Amino acid sequence: MKSFMLRLSTLCCAAIVATAVHAGVDELPQDIQDKLYNKDLIDPNQPIGDSAYRDWVAKNPPPWKIGYASSYAGNTWRAGVMDRLQNVLIPKWKELGLLEEVIITQSNLNDSTQIQQIRQLVDQGVDAVIVCCSNPTALNASVEYAYNKGVPVFSGIGYLTSPYSVNSSANFVVGGRMMGDWMAKEIGGKGRVLNVEGIPGASASDSQNLGIEAAMKEYPDIKVEGPIAGMWTDQVAQAEVQRWLATNPGQLDGILIQSASELGGLRALLQSGRPMVPITIGSEEGALCYWRHNPDYVSGAIHAWPPGDDFEMIWNIMIRTLQGQGPKIQSILTTPVTMNREEMMAAIPEDCSEQSSGWYHPGIEKWAGKEFLDNFFLRPADPEKYDPKSHPAAK
Repeated sequence: MKSFMLRLSTLCCAAIVATAVHAGVDELPQDIQDKLYNKDLIDPNQPIGDSAYRDWVAKNPPPWKIGYASSYAGNTWRAGVMDRLQNVLIPKWKELGLLEEVIITQSNLNDSTQIQQIRQLVDQGVDAVIVCCSNPTALNASVEYAYNKGVPVFSGIGYLTSPYSVNSSANFVVGGRMMGDWMAKEIGGKGRVLNVEGIPGASASDSQNLGIEAAMKEYPDIKVEGPIAGMWTDQVAQAEVQRWLATNPGQLDGILIQSASELGGLRALLQSGRPMVPITIGSEEGALCYWRHNPDYVSGAIHAWPPGDDFEMIWNIMIRTLQGQGPKIQSILTTPVTMNREEMMAAIPEDCSEQSSGWYHPGIEKWAGKEFLDNFFLRPADPEKYDPKSHPAAK
């Protein structure tokens, strides 16, 4: 397969073709390889080797006990995850007879605590563990510990570098490039922009930053300040942007900011008394509502990780793996979803609140639906139609 590249020239990212060096990647449809797994459009540390679970079978039949080792609970994004988990996923999969319970732990960004919690979940007899937005290397020993005990670990919304994890998210380098290209076009290809990253060291934050930096290299007339850390938390981002604005009185033409921080960035701008400049809007309802009330403010939004849809994606991947469908590849990636002005006007009601801490979701079928996920499994099937009696351990 020959390798060549086409310039990324649109908000949705042009297809780029490159040599796929892993069997798992080669087994994917060509358009997915081109858009999501090309070496020029992927974090070089993103694991894309063959999955360790291609021929794996869960040791226990359903209903399964699941551990969710969350690394943080202090922002609206994590609240959105918990809402989808507790109010949609748990009731749905219990009713289908495939879920016994979910045990939830919180480590508050302490890697040592999360490592201990993962081991405890394994020792308590869970059938699988989901982690979220974690350090890409710190958990690897505990992931291997779980694997050796017959328990797979699924990293949602960011990757772990362990060969024994299954990862899922949007391709955040693609998302970062989309953000950078959008901003450059929004300000006419020149000016001064502030880059507000998420949590430094978290793979999702660092990957988006890689994409932003790659995009900005193509616009030499744009000066990028920062990055400063918004910590994916509106209150933190607001304080950090306010501090930056107070100490940098010169011209500012835009703010590149990762969700969940855009509402904090907007508030900082509004309170500064400066002219309102374009800011990258993700899925926070308060920020989308500001745009709804000011339709000419920006031209579009980029939904890089709607929390409920993102978590449901890794959940569905986990269920399929437990059913023995066999993931082909270590990291299952999707593409961020864009929203134009007309779509926003139709989706966000006029009586919305600019103070809302909720999140807009494109919907799981648009984010990573059944047909899309089928491409990543050796034995794809509708996971909702699985017969628990068909599991080998049930016979």
